[in-house]
Amino acid sequence: MKNQKISLTTQNRLIIFGLVLSTVLIVAIAIFAIFNIQKKLNEGYQNFGQVISKTLAIESVEITKGLTKKQIYNTLKSHTDSILKSHDDIVFIEFKDADGNIIYSGKNQNYNKLKRSNITVTSPMNEEKSGEVKYAGSVTVGLSGNIINQISSTTRNSLMFVFTVAWVVFAFVILINTYLITRELRILQEGVKKISTKEFGYKIEGKDVSTEVQELFNAFNDMSARLHIYEEQNVEQLTLERNKLEAVLLSIANGVVVCDNNDNVVLVNNHAQKLLEVEENQILNTKIQQYIDTAGNYCFKDKIEEFKDTPIDIMEKKPIEFSIEVDNRVIKSVISPMFTRNKDYVGYIIVLIDVTKEAEMDQMRAHFISNVSHELRTPVTVLRSYIDTLYNYGNEFDYETQKEFIGTINQEIIRLNNMVNDILDFSRLESNIEMQKSPNDMTAVVENAVNQVQVLANEHNLQINISKDDNIPIIMFNYDSIERAFTNLLSNAIKYSPDNTRIDVKLTADNENVTVTVTDQGCGIAPEHIKKIFDRFYRVENATHTIKGTGIGLHLVKTTIEKHHNGKVFVESQVGKGSTFGFSLPINVTSKDTQLI
Repeated sequence: MKNQKISLTTQNRLIIFGLVLSTVLIVAIAIFAIFNIQKKLNEGYQNFGQVISKTLAIESVEITKGLTKKQIYNTLKSHTDSILKSHDDIVFIEFKDADGNIIYSGKNQNYNKLKRSNITVTSPMNEEKSGEVKYAGSVTVGLSGNIINQISSTTRNSLMFVFTVAWVVFAFVILINTYLITRELRILQEGVKKISTKEFGYKIEGKDVSTEVQELFNAFNDMSARLHIYEEQNVEQLTLERNKLEAVLLSIANGVVVCDNNDNVVLVNNHAQKLLEVEENQILNTKIQQYIDTAGNYCFKDKIEEFKDTPIDIMEKKPIEFSIEVDNRVIKSVISPMFTRNKDYVGYIIVLIDVTKEAEMDQMRAHFISNVSHELRTPVTVLRSYIDTLYNYGNEFDYETQKEFIGTINQEIIRLNNMVNDILDFSRLESNIEMQKSPNDMTAVVENAVNQVQVLANEHNLQINISKDDNIPIIMFNYDSIERAFTNLLSNAIKYSPDNTRIDVKLTADNENVTVTVTDQGCGIAPEHIKKIFDRFYRVENATHTIKGTGIGLHLVKTTIEKHHNGKVFVESQVGKGSTFGFSLPINVTSKDTQLI
């Protein structure tokens, strides 16, 4: 119905435009004709006045020859009054002598009404004496223009009547022709409506139509009959195939949005609804360009325009790829054209892929590289500075100063070695390598690790207390990897503990597990970070946590304990009250658990 209104409006506009154009042309021609006729009439009337004035000039010279001034006055007055009475269009006649003095001036009643003349013509009076022509004065004739006005008015009215009749006939012909054409179109439109409502087999009865239109009606009737036959034979098969296609699209793991050639959404699967956070009834039969993402942007609009402006053969080979963000999720979108088996373009498909984790991983990886570069640069800079100082000025330092320098160098080497080991462990533990396990005492691991970090704890005046249950059993684990994991927890506790506080290490055992915990009195961890604290490359960066690191330490702990030892890591923390990190290892280890699964 909407398309029909637009079509009729366009047709009406064309009709109105044709009528307006014809009106303008007819009016222009009428004005041009009236103007030319008026111009010719004015020129003729001007010539008429010129003839009268010249005639009066000649007559006046002849009838006043040899007369006295008084006789001349009386003669001209008598002659003028007779002319004014006999010609209503002459409103006044004025005679002047050679010096410009008025001899006589006569006016009729029309002049008294008009108070002026529309046309004034002056001719000289010349008399011949002794073979010479001498200027004797002038005659001025004033014309009212009544005759010319009457003729002009009659002419204008006649022309306007003729052109009006011509315009009416022209408009009538246009309207009749338009009616005949629209009548045939309405008949065809009614037939198309029947077909669109699936009334296949409907026939158009065309009477009193042109041959070309009758051929069009016959073609329509033939198409309608064929569609009726096709519907009866294939509706069931088509419905089955369509249901299969919809079932496949709806079950695809990625989001799928199908749009027709008019950008209307005709199909959206469940995963796409979840990714875009819309209900099916909210997006079906709407323009995909109108979808707004979390930031309030029309995220598909520009890309759809780019897709439609690009040749289809190029889009078929290289679909458009871009990303949108919905509720903190990064969604990769791919737009591809959609064709029938006959290679007819019928729309396009938008595939939506949730790449939030990949995007986060790329961001964390970038942060990891930045952090590692910074962390490696610091000990290398310190080592280079101290070694360069010892190399160039070592002889000037006493033994204690040299010992202090060497101690600092040793600490930075240990620090650098630990970071390199973390990176190597990350690469090794992430791969599916076999990790050899043997019976070991967890108590020895705890005590050795505490001894290793004691120097670092003393620098901050931290007290490390160890408490343990009696009879901690010997269990199977890889000593080096568990020691490094526990040392990592201790190092973090020292980093985040305020000076002059305490770190509690607790070793317990039950029938199933041996559990080790490290409790500090540091700043604690906010709840939103707890779930991600063991993810690789993840670091808590805020006003409280400003200590640098690689971001893989806790991830290595989790990988070592859970992936390679079938254990469990855990954390409990409150902001401002400290944190407790720990892990549990199973006591009874099967042969399957002695290597990486």
